[in-house]
Formats: sequence, C-alpha cells, structure tokens
Amino acid sequence: MQRFKKILKDWGPPILIVLVIRFFIIEPYRIPSPSMEDTLLVGDFLFATKFDYGVKLPFVLTCITPWWQPKPQRGQIVIFRSPFERRNIVKRCIAVEGDTIEIRDKKVYLNGKLLDEPYVKFNDPIVYPPFRIPNYQEHWEHGDFKRYIGVRDNFGPVVVPKGCIFVMGDNRDNSYDSRFWGPLPVRYLLGRPLIIWLSWRPDLPAYIFWKKIRWHRIGRILRWR
Repeated sequence: MQRFKKILKDWGPPILIVLVIRFFIIEPYRIPSPSMEDTLLVGDFLFATKFDYGVKLPFVLTCITPWWQPKPQRGQIVIFRSPFERRNIVKRCIAVEGDTIEIRDKKVYLNGKLLDEPYVKFNDPIVYPPFRIPNYQEHWEHGDFKRYIGVRDNFGPVVVPKGCIFVMGDNRDNSYDSRFWGPLPVRYLLGRPLIIWLSWRPDLPAYIFWKKIRWHRIGRILRWR
C-alpha cells in the first residue's frame, strides 16, 4: 500500500498534466487522405489546438462554450468529429450559418459573389451537370446527396442552417464533404490545426527514411492558411 501511494505521489501529477493537455489544450493528428491536398498531404502529422470553439468534455460531444468564445470563420481549416463515422476529419470552413452557397461548374459562389480560393486543387477535367430535385434545401440538410456524384461540380444554392457550417476539402474533385452529407453542426468541431511537426511519404519504404521524410514541411504553420 505504501509503495502504491509513493508511485501515485511521484507519477500522479505528471500524468494528470499530460491528460489535461491531451484532452483540453493540444492533440496530435495524422492526415490519412488526399482530400486537403495540396494544403495538407497524406502523411502529415499535426499538432492541433482543442480550445478554439469551446472545451469538449472527454469521450462525449458535450461542449462548454464561454460567451467570449470565437465562432468558426470562413476560410479556417477545422478538425471535427465525423457525424456519420467514428473518426476525425480535417476540412476547410467555406460558409457559416446564414450564408448562401452555390457551386457552378466547380466555382464557388458565397452570398452571390465568386469566392477567391487560391488553395483549391482540381484533378478531374470532367464537370458533372447540375442535379435538380424538388425541396433541394431539405434533402441536402437531411444528407440525401451522399451517393450523388453530380453535386460535386454543381451544387445549390442552399442556406447554411443555424448552428452549422459548410465544409469542403481543398482537393475539390476528391473530397467527401458538406456537398454530399449536408451541413456540419458546430458541436462536432474539435479544434484547428496549428503546425506540422512531421511529414513523410507513405509510398516509400521506411529504410530510406532520409527520403521518406518531407523535411521542407516540418514546422509549417497552418493557423493562417
């Protein structure tokens, strides 16, 4: 018993500090898919802040949001818990509640104005024709476009509902995002990427690590991208 108390005394405080940092301040993430290329690449390892949109309680989606807490802004890269999968996802916030968003031939219009998006990447020359359906807004909010590739290049117009944002990947032709599964409730937001602390090429074998590591990406700040 005395030995247990000594171990608890010696290791309890540092373990508690690590858990507090891990759950409430900063957390590592790995980019598993190409949906945010070329801003984020497969094999990028990030440190992300977790307090940007409120303090999330561990293991649940309950969020403590003080009155001064900033809301997600257009153009921010955000990390969120997928509403339909048990995994975390990184996308870019394109529109916030009350915004009208429309996509015409791969070009995004926000509140009627063409959006300047220097970060966007396209790799498919095909442009799918508009997909028309009655009660378009209602079907979109219910996630009824999950299997309709046609909304990739021509979408909307829709109005982002209250308490939600519209997210898209920078790699527009290879991103499964709000165009398909609907608006993202802000309660699913986890934080924002801060810095790339490691980046490697998953297509190369580990024994040539000096080539596998993307040295030029290490230390890249993502907060303002």
